[in-house]
Amino acid sequence: MFCFQCQETAKNTGCTIKGVCGKPEETANLQDLLLFVLRGMAVYGEKLKEMGKADHSNDDFVLQSLFTTITNAAWDDERFVARIEEALSRRDKLRQTFLSAYKEKYGSDFAGELPDAAIWSEGSSSFVEKAKSVGVLSTVNDDVRSLREMLVIGLKGIAAYAEHASVLGYRKPEIDEFMFEALASTTKDLSVDEMIALVMKAGETAVTTMALLDEANTSTYGAPEISEVNIDVGTNPGILISGHDLKDMEELLKQTEGSGVDVYTHGEMLPANYYPAFKKYPHFVGNYGGSWWRQVSEFESFNGPILLTTNCLVPLRKDSTYLDRLYTTGIVSYPGAKHVADRPAGRAKDFSALIAQAKSCASPTELETGKIVGGFAHNQVLALADKVVDAVKSGAIKRFVVMAGCDGRQKSRGYYTEVAENLPKDTVILTAGCAKYRYNKLNLGDIGGIPRILDAGQCNDSYSLAVIALKLKEVFGLSDINELPISYDIAWYEQKAVAVLLALLALGVKGLRLGPTLPGFLSPAVAKVLVEKFDIKPIGTVQDDIAAMMAGA
Repeated sequence: MFCFQCQETAKNTGCTIKGVCGKPEETANLQDLLLFVLRGMAVYGEKLKEMGKADHSNDDFVLQSLFTTITNAAWDDERFVARIEEALSRRDKLRQTFLSAYKEKYGSDFAGELPDAAIWSEGSSSFVEKAKSVGVLSTVNDDVRSLREMLVIGLKGIAAYAEHASVLGYRKPEIDEFMFEALASTTKDLSVDEMIALVMKAGETAVTTMALLDEANTSTYGAPEISEVNIDVGTNPGILISGHDLKDMEELLKQTEGSGVDVYTHGEMLPANYYPAFKKYPHFVGNYGGSWWRQVSEFESFNGPILLTTNCLVPLRKDSTYLDRLYTTGIVSYPGAKHVADRPAGRAKDFSALIAQAKSCASPTELETGKIVGGFAHNQVLALADKVVDAVKSGAIKRFVVMAGCDGRQKSRGYYTEVAENLPKDTVILTAGCAKYRYNKLNLGDIGGIPRILDAGQCNDSYSLAVIALKLKEVFGLSDINELPISYDIAWYEQKAVAVLLALLALGVKGLRLGPTLPGFLSPAVAKVLVEKFDIKPIGTVQDDIAAMMAGA
């Protein structure tokens, strides 16, 4: 195996024996093979589009398949084998459609060359061997590999966000079309400029996708509201829901109503507490625990069933006792965990097994007490626009620091806590994603009633931070977003964070800091391009970075 798609990758170079995330070599190789077959599907999809015969019958499958290869999402090899087999079947059907369309249009059989991804076909018994030859290192040139993988890694994040929007009935054909264009491009010999252009197009598509998901979430559940979220526990048994999928949240709340079972959020589901549609449920009692990497202890102490709706699910320890309480759904899988089937057409998923088990479980063990505040998505912040502008003009707010992104296990991530603690008291932190767990329980006070930590929500709600910045640019009459008193100190971990990063670059943001390390998939030459074009910086010391940000550097 060779995998360097997440921030934890071994020696910031690549995992070669087993993923630092816990991913076994066999699973990593099957993910590579699935991506290989998806590229083959994309080749035919792109050719059909060029002939005016676009086929969208595989759009959902491609989104979901890309999503399964995200870090800490799918762990069950049998499900990967089944998905690869289905991908091969779909690819071959696309091939026949293309060949028939070609003959109909040109009056002759297609005689051109096709990449291996479009024509390889063997039984599942050969999956293991083929997988070893189609991974990341099959692209020999370091810079080509870097640009291709940055595109595919960003594409995985875009697919995750697009899938969330799709579940709520929101689609944009240009997003699906870019999936096929981007995947097909990795089978071609393109110039460096062409590959960079595609990476930038991925950033533009990420902006479009996050805007679509924002529309889907707010149209369905209302605009997030400034909210105090309880972090105590009650005496009733509970169900803990983690991940990102708000549709699952809605259906779980409806099915647990009146059951005597409480519902708690964990990790990136915390922002569900900000949506008006969910506040009407009295048994939705708050948030339990912190970010994803703490789950191995927090899932133990919760005592009740745990529902994983998306990444991030980490492998259980040998001494873990909650496997019999662990449920997966959607693209998530784990050997030995119970899987909640996809919703039948026009109906909800069936969470009755979780509810029945929860009734026999003890109530959650208390981890902490108190409340945390969030819900500062763009609607709420823009409602405070006059107050914010006045605070900036008066000098009460000197600077905004965007500290969005992911949390992770490395001790070096304590940097973000220290930055939050040491920023001058005339600064405001804008955040989204699980990176906030490094500082969202700190008592940093407020500036004239404006809290110094404004949490917009999930990682995809980084879009809200972009909307806020663009609105402030308009209000202050500036020609460039980089003229605003905003600094970017971004933490990244997985592929959705890469999609957010590319989105920020596409919006013209320059000078952002990225940590705790720069991505291992950046070759020296590609990293040089990003530094020269966008002034991307690695994080440094807390003191030096704060001084530089306050100076606008």
